[in-house]
Amino acid sequence: MATSLRVNDQFPDVVLPDHQNEMIQLSHLTRPGLLDQYLGFQEGSPLILIFLRGFFCPRDQQQMRQMVEFQAELAVNYARVVTISADPPQVNAAFRVGLNARWPFLSDESRQLIKQINILDETEGEYAYRAQPYTFVLRPSLQIHTIYNGWFFVGRPTLEELRHDLRAIMEMRADYRYEAYADPAIRQIRIPQQEWEHGAPTPGANGLPVAQGTVRWFDVDTGVGMLARGDAGPDVFFHFTAIPGQGYRTIKPGAAVRFEIISGQHGLSARNIQPIE
Repeated sequence: MATSLRVNDQFPDVVLPDHQNEMIQLSHLTRPGLLDQYLGFQEGSPLILIFLRGFFCPRDQQQMRQMVEFQAELAVNYARVVTISADPPQVNAAFRVGLNARWPFLSDESRQLIKQINILDETEGEYAYRAQPYTFVLRPSLQIHTIYNGWFFVGRPTLEELRHDLRAIMEMRADYRYEAYADPAIRQIRIPQQEWEHGAPTPGANGLPVAQGTVRWFDVDTGVGMLARGDAGPDVFFHFTAIPGQGYRTIKPGAAVRFEIISGQHGLSARNIQPIE
């Protein structure tokens, strides 16, 4: 029984519980990050979607061990991976911890998705009604780029095959080429370091509006945050490059700041963020 899905079909945007029993929608895994949204790069991230028979299958275990080796590379390639099985969340959680995996493990205990895409295995005697081990590589829109039938292990994708799939998808992104970041509108938000080579000018010296406020939050991992304005205006997005200086700069939530405001096509952003003593 082969899946009813084909390359270029739209994969169902399902909502399933993860290993922590929290509901996850597939499209939420592929949507663009906050920085990309403000820069206008709306494509999002590719997704490797792996269906497993379960923790007990030695072939599944081997495939998952390979993916654990691959997960650090996926992170720097802005790609995501998720696994789906008929096991309950607590079983998936134990399997995930044992593997040292860091991606979501989703549960389709009712087999609703597995039946919908026609990959329910009804041939096994000991472990019946499990998903056939398919791997789908999805574009950020959840459109199918590649399908791998892993009934025999040799049919499952190698890491090199996944690299080729991801490269083909990433090459379609508007920001795949260096030149995309040379656009003046992009450089107002993702500010080149040489902008601050001679120190930071007085806020507003270049004619931009100036506001005061506090750092509402800052994510050290992604380098983005939000500023709360003291005049009760809308929050203002910022990238760490809006903080004058060299190297990777951080700022603490709650810090009082003064900053310039850029009004862009995708919202307000800050530059020349300076602490108020």
